[in-house]
Amino acid sequence: MGNGNIVHVVGTGTIGEPLIGLLCDAKGDLGIDEVTFYKHSPRLEDRPKIKGLINRGGNLCVTKDKTNDFQELGIDPMYNAEEAIKQASVIIDCTPKGTGLMNKEKYYKKYKDRVKGFLAQGSEFGFGKMFAVGVNDEAITPKDQFIHIVSCNTHNIAVIINTLAMENKNNHLKEGRFLCLRRANDISQVKSFIPSPEVGTHNDEKMGTHHAVDVYHLYKTLGIELNVFSSALKLNTQYMHCIWYDLKLDKKITKDEAIQGFIDNPRVAVTYKKAANLVFSYGREHGHYGRILDQTVAVIPTIHVVNGNEVIGFCFTPQDGNSILSSISATERFLYPDSYEEKLKCLGAFLLQEV
Repeated sequence: MGNGNIVHVVGTGTIGEPLIGLLCDAKGDLGIDEVTFYKHSPRLEDRPKIKGLINRGGNLCVTKDKTNDFQELGIDPMYNAEEAIKQASVIIDCTPKGTGLMNKEKYYKKYKDRVKGFLAQGSEFGFGKMFAVGVNDEAITPKDQFIHIVSCNTHNIAVIINTLAMENKNNHLKEGRFLCLRRANDISQVKSFIPSPEVGTHNDEKMGTHHAVDVYHLYKTLGIELNVFSSALKLNTQYMHCIWYDLKLDKKITKDEAIQGFIDNPRVAVTYKKAANLVFSYGREHGHYGRILDQTVAVIPTIHVVNGNEVIGFCFTPQDGNSILSSISATERFLYPDSYEEKLKCLGAFLLQEV
């Protein structure tokens, strides 16, 4: 097509593939004319995935030197890679850690006068202003052309704080401690699986792992500085990340109030299930591409209040679904700054209230 509102997704991995699929499925309601996507490697085992995305309505883009390689697989690219960037309205970079920053310097800055907005996923600190939908929406301004969509666990921590410690823009968090119990890899991946639990190190002197560092900087976009610390542990499972939290507040709170806070938050799904596989399987059956798009799944039976002001519990992290929703939300803000909230209502069916 080459005109209209074009969203270009770079990468077809654990975030890129379901994001492309959701954009294609909902492009009419979202006011998107065309969805293009970049695939780097012409691998035979990826052919079903590429054809599936094309059948959904996506248009494949590759580098010029790999066009013949893709054609040998029986796949005809629609555009070359730089041509797709040049014509896009919004670009969403879903490449591995560090690649988004390289792409920004090599390509995106070159076309910033043509493209309305650029997004990068996950661990791309410095790409642009941090964003998690429902947490710091008011911090995003028309001047913010480069947006950093924070990681799925950062989304989770951020919404826990938002639910329990934020009240009418007032910060009641005295101290927040978080343990990220991370899955080893995604079920779509065969690399990096581990034979046993593996503990992480604390690379930041004040805040531990990058999860607390990222949520600190996310809230700093609102002028709020948090006292937070995180640790990480990788488990030999492919199901879901899980976060243990301990929030000390400067106000009184009851267990019932904490529970009701999670229930009332439209970005939170609650569950009475305590096993990750049960939550994961519900997402597989009822989510889009198996993804739950809520920011977190709060495990109600684990919520505990100590001394009337300290809330402790567990939450499951939807596998990249929260990042996908933030990406689409930011995309719609670029395309429809005056009506994006109305456009996003079409995704309401994937925001689950209970799992």
